[in-house]
Parts: sequence; structure tokens; C-alpha cells
Amino acid sequence: MNDRNTRPWTRLAIAPWLPVFVAALATWTGCFDASLAERGADLTTVVTDWRDEVIYQVLIDRFENGDRNNDFNVVPRSAAAYHGGDYQGLIDRLDYIQELGVTTLWISPVVKNVEEDAGVAGYHGYWTQDFTQVNPHFGDLPKLRELVRKAHDRNIKVILDIVTNHVGQLFYYDINRNGQPDELVMGSGTASPITRTTEWDPDFDEGGIRAWTSLGESGLAPIQWVWQPEINRVPPWPPEFANPDWYNRMGRVTVWGREKQACWDAGRITAEQRDSDAWWGSMPACHDYVRMQEVLGDFPGGLKDIRTELPEVRRAMIDVYADWIARAGFDGFRIDTIKHVEHDFWREFCPGIRQRAAALGKRNFLMFGEAFDGDDALIGSYTGPGMMDSVFYFSQKFVIDDIVKHGAPTRRIEELWQSRIPRPQAPDHPLHYGTTPQPGGVTGADGNGLPPWRLTVNFLDNHDLPRFLYQYDDPAGLRVALALLLTMDGIPCLYYGTEQDFAGGNDPANREDMWDSGFATDGDTFRWIRQLIALRRDHEPLRRGDMNVVWSSTATGDAQDAGILAFERTVPATGGSPARTVLVVLNLSATNRAQTSADQSGGGDMVTSFPEGTKLVNLLNEPDPTDDATVGTDGTVRLRLEPRTAKVFVAR
Repeated sequence: MNDRNTRPWTRLAIAPWLPVFVAALATWTGCFDASLAERGADLTTVVTDWRDEVIYQVLIDRFENGDRNNDFNVVPRSAAAYHGGDYQGLIDRLDYIQELGVTTLWISPVVKNVEEDAGVAGYHGYWTQDFTQVNPHFGDLPKLRELVRKAHDRNIKVILDIVTNHVGQLFYYDINRNGQPDELVMGSGTASPITRTTEWDPDFDEGGIRAWTSLGESGLAPIQWVWQPEINRVPPWPPEFANPDWYNRMGRVTVWGREKQACWDAGRITAEQRDSDAWWGSMPACHDYVRMQEVLGDFPGGLKDIRTELPEVRRAMIDVYADWIARAGFDGFRIDTIKHVEHDFWREFCPGIRQRAAALGKRNFLMFGEAFDGDDALIGSYTGPGMMDSVFYFSQKFVIDDIVKHGAPTRRIEELWQSRIPRPQAPDHPLHYGTTPQPGGVTGADGNGLPPWRLTVNFLDNHDLPRFLYQYDDPAGLRVALALLLTMDGIPCLYYGTEQDFAGGNDPANREDMWDSGFATDGDTFRWIRQLIALRRDHEPLRRGDMNVVWSSTATGDAQDAGILAFERTVPATGGSPARTVLVVLNLSATNRAQTSADQSGGGDMVTSFPEGTKLVNLLNEPDPTDDATVGTDGTVRLRLEPRTAKVFVAR
């Protein structure tokens, strides 16, 4: 039994605090008016073209402790506790961030959180209690504004991480109606099986979590808000969010990792389907059941799922987050857990935020979402008309891992890109990502709207996955993957500490203290990233150019071209300016000395768009006999690359 279910403070009545809460509710206006928001924020538009940006993700609590005055409940030796990072720490380290070359800072959520739950602190920011107040661990609102303003002074943009899917574990389901959170044993063992459940986090029930006694069911279980102000586990704010009808109340998602068995248990598939090798997603009834749980269920750990299909909930979400733009001057949102919210919500939320941001003077406001999934079609579906400008490209992350770490063929990444990049020669090929700009959405330097397929946020590390180097001691492999990340199309995103070769495992081990690195700037990976970012900055095709794959391979092992991936980035000719092309050639293999040729298996050499006789020069600082090349007949180029090698060529 979890100790939180036996502490004296769980045996409480709601009545002592209810009159105060009702009084507050009565005086609440029910909406945020940006014109009434506290002023002092920088509300100018500071982005020219998001494709020019390099994002740097930080967890505020783990980056730098700049102000010891807000160090309460800090336990540096506990991986699950607050460690003391704050806004002042980020301000103090803007020099370091700027030296790396990144241009956009993505900070973890700043709203007031549940202080702790089951011995784990809300340092990460994803356990919202109050949508309107800053987390006091990080500083106050003026200090947050100062961070944004000082970042803007250095031409560094700031993206805020937000959550619309859930709040923290602020209530329990009173299944036995006794007014306290219990762990229950249910069933007789004869007519019904014996099961154990916790009222904090019961398993999903599509009929809703029901009250139960030994006499049977008795309707929906009431929810009981908790009043534990010492750990800020109190009803949510604004007070509308304390309405029980604003929550789906179906219990925790239980399908992950056991999708087919869960579908069988729910009567959605046959025994033959359950025992087959077919993917559960190819079974419509099973797919729909899994998605129902993902959208309507509580996030495991007791994070209570908000009923986002309600019009009043949608209006409230637009209000609270538009207000954060007004109060602090953010330039974009990274949006958490988007696959757990129905698509129609995003069709209302995203245009609503764009409209409110523009009215404040924040145009070109970027919104990209996190759908933690390898299903490329599902991820891309959130970039449809009226929804996200972009998404975290999880499907690509998993493919890069397979290629670099496990020697999978490079053709896999080209095949993935074929469902994102429109191709004139294949107009009927299914495209998973939005091909038209969002109305009022992100624009390029020319003022024209940019479609989502051009804006995918590319990454190798983040706070929800083991570090790239975890159980994979190959910094050269990381560096060649970084070369891919910083030269492909889209928006590259770096997770703090990657430049320091951090190698932590799953959460919380992947949320290391950045100050342990000493903020060194002389390490090989730091210098490699800085060089790549400078190259991207100085050569427009690497930021805005069209991308065309000129070589990928189905081969693996020691085959002639195994590990080779090559693509061109081209800015078309405009006016009196000629087209400009950069050729990127990578050998992602750990062992194979590979060539851009398959003549040993009946193929030919790599064909580029450069004219015969063109002299190509490698811009990356790594001496190699193949650094210079001359283009042959019909644009052919044969190169031999050592393992884990990256080259970026331009014509001279």
C-alpha cells in the first residue's frame, strides 16, 4: 500500500475549506482578459523564420541555481526532488547558451504545481495545480519576464512548455463513498474475481469509475478534492477547473504494452486476432479502443484527464495560456501530451491562441506538439488544417536510433521522409503531415505561410527518453547523428547536456544537473555542435533549402554503400540570384568504410545536381583525403567515407 493512503491528512472532510473556495468562485470573472494582464512583457515579434532557429530544451530546476532564496524543499541528492534551478540561473548562463550557438530557449512549464506526490516532487512542471501563478521554486513573474527580455536582447527566443490534457493528482475517486482515499480489495473470488484498486488511480472503465460496495455498484464514484496546502495539493485554479464535470473520470490508461490483450479483455477482437502477429493498429476495433483510452483516460500516476471536448473548457484553456503570452512575452508554445486530447480541441485551441497572440503583437507564434508515439501517421495528424504548426518528430528519432546504433539500412529514413515531403512525381502518395500553412500561423522570411511538413522539430534527446549515449558508449555515433540533425530540413532541437555527453537513462536519470558539467565549452561534442550551428547559420540552404535525397542504401554490414545517406539542400533561384545548393554526405555506420556507389552490386555512383567538372569543397573541419571532390559525368560523385563521418560540400 502506498504510504500516501494511510497518512492522517488523507482522512479529511471537504467542509472546512469549502466555504472559502465557494466564496472565491463567486467572485471569479470566469475569463482572462489580456488587456487586464500585468504588463512589462516584451510583446514584439522577434522571429523572422522559424527554420533559422535552433531550439535548446532545458528543465528549469536542473539547469542552474542562481538564487538561493527560493531553495525550499530542495534535496540535491534525490533524483526525484527539486534541485534548485531557477530563472536567475538561466539568466546567469545566457552567455553559455549563446556561445553554443542555439537561438531559441524552450523552458519547462512555469505554472504552480503540486509540490510532491508519493515522494516525487513536481520539479518538472507537468502537475498543474494553478494555471495562473508561477512556480515559486523558480522565481516570481518579474524575474520570468526578465529572463525573456534578456534572452530577447541576445536575439534568443523563448518557448514555453504547456499542458492542456490534465492537472496534477488533486482528487481521488471515492469508490466506497467513505470520504477518504483507500486501496480496495473487490470481488468475492467466486462469482467475481478478486481485484485490488486504489482510489487515487483506478484502472480505466469506459463507463466511468463507479462507486462500489459489497452490495454492488451505486453509480459514478464521486470525486473528492484534497486539501493539503503544505504540499500545494489543493483544488485547481481558476476555480472553474474544480467542476467535477470538467473531467472525464474514467481512470488510468491500461493498454500500453499490452494493447491486444487489453482489446481482447474488452471484447474488441477475436482470440485469433489476439494471437496473431498482426499489429494491433491494423485492427480497427482495437485501434479505436486504444485511442479511446489514450484520449479519455487519466495519465498513469493519477494525472486527472480534463474533459477538453466541453466548449467552456476550451475557452478557459485559450484564456489561461493567452494570458501567459501577455504576462511574459513568450514566442511560442511546446504543447505536452497532444495525442491524449481529441483533434477537435486543437482545431479550436490553436486558432484561438494565434488570434490572441497576434492581437498582443506576437505574430509568427510557433506551436509544436508532443505525441509520444512511433506511429508517423498519428503524429502527423495533429498538423492538419487549423491545428499545430509542427510536432516533435518521434518517428524519425526512433529510425535514427535504429540506423546509428543498430546498423539498420539508411533507406529507412528516406522512406519515412516520403510520407512527409510532397513529391511532384508521386502526387497520390499518402502524406502524413500538413501540406498547407495554418491560417494566421508561422511564416517564412518572405512573409508567406510555411506548411507543417517543413517545420518538424527534429531531436535526438529529450526528458522522456533515455539519453542517446545511455548504454551506448559511442560519442562518435552521437556526433554523426548530430550532423544529420543540424543539416536536415525542419527545426533542430537540442536537449540540455547533450553537448556535454550526458548519458542518463530513463526519467529521472535523464534529468541531470547541468551545473555538474561546469558549463565547459572545450569538449569535443560542444565544439562539434557549435561548428555545425555556425555552418547552418552561414549557409541559407541548410536552414531553408528544399531537401532531396541523392543516396540511401538498403545494404547493411560491410556492403559497399552500407551506412551512406546523402541529400542536397537547395534554395531556388530568385530574381537575379542563382540557385544555391549544399550537399550533405554522411556515413552513419559504426564500422564500414563506405562509398557513394553501388557498382559492386550492379549499380552506379551517386548522382547530384552539380554540373560536370564542379569542384566540391567540404566545409566541416575534419581533414580527410576525400574532402575535395570533382563532379563527374552526369553529376556523378564517388566518395569514400570513414565510419561515423559527416561532410558538407559546396561548389567552389
